[in-house]
Amino acid sequence: MNYIGSKLSLLEFIEDSINKVADKNCKIFCDLFAGTGVVGSYFKKRGYKIIANDIQYYSYVLNRHYIGNHKLLEFNSLLKEIPVLKKLKIRNRKDYVCKYLSNLNGAKGFIYKNYCLGGTKNTKIKRQYFSDFNGMKCDAIRQKIEKWKQKKLISNNEYYFLITSLIESIDKYANTASVYGAFLKKLKKTAQNNLILKPAEIIINDYAHKVLNDDINIAIKKIHGDILYLDPPYNQRQYATNYHLLETIAKYDNPKIYGKTGLREYQSQKSLYCSKPEVKKAFKDLILNANVKYIFLSYNNEGLMTLNDIKEIMSLRGQYGNFKKEYSRFRADKNRKYIASKTTEYLHYVICK
Repeated sequence: MNYIGSKLSLLEFIEDSINKVADKNCKIFCDLFAGTGVVGSYFKKRGYKIIANDIQYYSYVLNRHYIGNHKLLEFNSLLKEIPVLKKLKIRNRKDYVCKYLSNLNGAKGFIYKNYCLGGTKNTKIKRQYFSDFNGMKCDAIRQKIEKWKQKKLISNNEYYFLITSLIESIDKYANTASVYGAFLKKLKKTAQNNLILKPAEIIINDYAHKVLNDDINIAIKKIHGDILYLDPPYNQRQYATNYHLLETIAKYDNPKIYGKTGLREYQSQKSLYCSKPEVKKAFKDLILNANVKYIFLSYNNEGLMTLNDIKEIMSLRGQYGNFKKEYSRFRADKNRKYIASKTTEYLHYVICK
């Protein structure tokens, strides 16, 4: 996914920097602003036990799969509905289930009725986040997954795998410039293609991992580990508004929506880290309550907190330092004018006393 603040291009920088500071006995890696799970997944592949958290439910779903799932999915209970699965090797069953869902007939459900032109053409506000075909296909797949869960034909692990696969797949066909804060007036080429449900990767290892769906300042009091990695929002853009449609697909709770973009209520998911008056206080509380050996913070040079703010607060826990790297800025809107095409990413750290 093209995600605000994604650290996909910085993973090696993060790993190399952490290895220069942390001792070799670290086993538990905590990723508490987890987003799409890119960082946690990377360190899971490196052999760590992961504790992941994010306040957004769609993020919880992604991490519940990428971090929480660590064994092959067998879909044994689904054999009643899809008997052909019996003939397949277990490692191939997830691919067939996704193919089965891709071939469902579309349904005029919540996504089609509220976020597609066909469903909103006779309403005051017309929206076109997806083509009519893809909106109906998304509804059909999401409804089938929920029915399977209610009928206990899939396990929780299989459920989160399938919703993750849907979220990541439908995102590739979205009629947006990048995020869901707005939709395009005309269907772009990729949005005209028909949705195919692509199975999400399963990262196999021997650890049982932990995934939370809390405000981070609450989650921090529930966990302990060796390395704490923090990647908070840097500015006032709330993730809840930029990815509201993924939240609705993940929950499929028929929420009350409003405005041109069809926003759902998100007051309970507002982040203090997007608030200039509140961010320092929240960050200080977080750092002081962290029960870990090392804390690492990704934060760029244009964030709400200054370098001095961060150094002052992190130094309360021990020996402070930082690494930095220049990289290309995230562009949610290609037509927007930016101050600079590059930004400097800092990886702050403290060796806790």
